[in-house]
Amino acid sequence: MSNFKELKLTLDKTLKTGIIKSNLVPMFAGLTLAMYTYEYKITDKIPEMILAIIGTALIIGAAGAFNNVYDRDIDAVMERTKVRPTVTGAISIKTTIWLAIILAVIGILALSLTTLLSALLGFMGLFLYIVPYTMWTKRRTVYNTEVGSLSGAMPPLIGWAAIYPDITHPALLGLFVIAILWQMPHFYAIAIRRRDDYKAASVPMLPVVKGIKRTYLQTNIYLIIMMLASFLLGSLSIGLMLVGLLLGGIWLIISIVAYRQEDSEKWAKMLFIYSLIYMTIMFSTIIIYSLMGIIFNL
Repeated sequence: MSNFKELKLTLDKTLKTGIIKSNLVPMFAGLTLAMYTYEYKITDKIPEMILAIIGTALIIGAAGAFNNVYDRDIDAVMERTKVRPTVTGAISIKTTIWLAIILAVIGILALSLTTLLSALLGFMGLFLYIVPYTMWTKRRTVYNTEVGSLSGAMPPLIGWAAIYPDITHPALLGLFVIAILWQMPHFYAIAIRRRDDYKAASVPMLPVVKGIKRTYLQTNIYLIIMMLASFLLGSLSIGLMLVGLLLGGIWLIISIVAYRQEDSEKWAKMLFIYSLIYMTIMFSTIIIYSLMGIIFNL
């Protein structure tokens, strides 16, 4: 039993299962929103729903494993990541690479059984995370978060495309932009709270390199754009648009008020906590709204 627990813990840390779970929520939001938009019943798309969940989970797990392999040198320096299996040797690098390849292939194949566009988006998300983010920008520029956010925002597109192979609907584009912009305040807050780690590993996070004031200004700009992106949701639902505007407005007010207290740690903590609240309420609302519409033909 202890060996099983150790194996599970090793896989959890190697594949970053926490990130997998959190990314399945926006994926499912995109999926259910597509079903509502194109008036599908739940029973019409059960295979696609299952394949989308499996495929997305496996691809995100593969991305996490590849990231652990490439970043094992800086992970060994950072307090938060020095216990990762690829650092401690609990799993070999060769095994991790093969595990990542197998998961990526199976994940893309699973998505291809829904639509080819969904599989292409899954591959793009994996590629963007590994090459432009992990291998190129993470260690070179303060805009690494922006680059990484592109792969982080792929799940809603993957979910939608698994149901309907057209990702040009304004509501989906709004959801995609929101998923991108949500990540900046969230990860800036983490960087402020873990600045010593990032300094030690020479990872040029914006708060570490440019300071708190620049981070504050950039955060608020992103929050305003995120609020404006909520208007795109109005093409499908005024209710969802208003939820996006309300949640974004609260976030902007929290940022301004907390920053005036002149305590960067407290400001970062408030941003981080609310980022989780925002994501939970926003995407849960979309899922519930879509499912209610599907079930009751609203």
